[in-house]
Amino acid sequence: MERIQSALAKARSARDRKLQTGNSAAADSGPWQELAEIRPDQALLARNRVVAMHPGKSAASFDVMRTNLLRTLRANSWTRVAITSPTPGCGKSTVALNLAFSLARLTDKRVLVIELDLRRPSLLGMLGQSDGPQFAARLGAGELDMSQVKRVGPNLALALSAKGVASPAELLSAPRTADLIDALEARLRPDVILFDMSPMLVGDDALAFLDQVDCALMVAAAEETTVAEIEKCGADLAKRTQVLGVVLNKCRYMEDEESRAYSE
Repeated sequence: MERIQSALAKARSARDRKLQTGNSAAADSGPWQELAEIRPDQALLARNRVVAMHPGKSAASFDVMRTNLLRTLRANSWTRVAITSPTPGCGKSTVALNLAFSLARLTDKRVLVIELDLRRPSLLGMLGQSDGPQFAARLGAGELDMSQVKRVGPNLALALSAKGVASPAELLSAPRTADLIDALEARLRPDVILFDMSPMLVGDDALAFLDQVDCALMVAAAEETTVAEIEKCGADLAKRTQVLGVVLNKCRYMEDEESRAYSE
């Protein structure tokens, strides 16, 4: 564990030095306002269970997650959070979008979502955008193209892809990918970066990138994800980054019980 913490500290220190020598003048010239804005399909968001764009009972669990996450990030001077799951179908992308919208409702926070589930990108479809940017293609080229980054509202930026790419693990482990994401962070200076990663137990895509993040959240599906899958995923994550915890998704019975208890 000491070796992991030491490596993480060195990586963060190197990244901070790189960002400090980056394009600080551009950060002052309003790069967020220069991003093209997209407007999500509200009805589709609701059908996809993306409920945290506005405050209310539906968003409450994500707001609690937001508060706990920010406390941990602030205490450790972290910004980069990977969101993954043991297997497909756990709802990690839904959790990532909800957490992003919850964070973005804090007017003093700027949030960047980077989609790195490069085999099956889904966030554009969940937002109701039939066509859109191809951030993954720019990773392959190793060139920062801000036209591939969109904005929802004043302080949520999205680096998404309409199509998957071949050989994502090789792309995610390439130094040019780390350099491009460093450059994007230096350009936008977000308070929080959420990485929507691929599931851990179906390949090595997520493993190829985890040394670039500060910490990770695991999303598991109630009554679907097994204890063995959670333990295996958690062990693999812990070898490469700090694990913040497990988000139990699709736990409808508990949500209903908690809602009734609060309203009675």
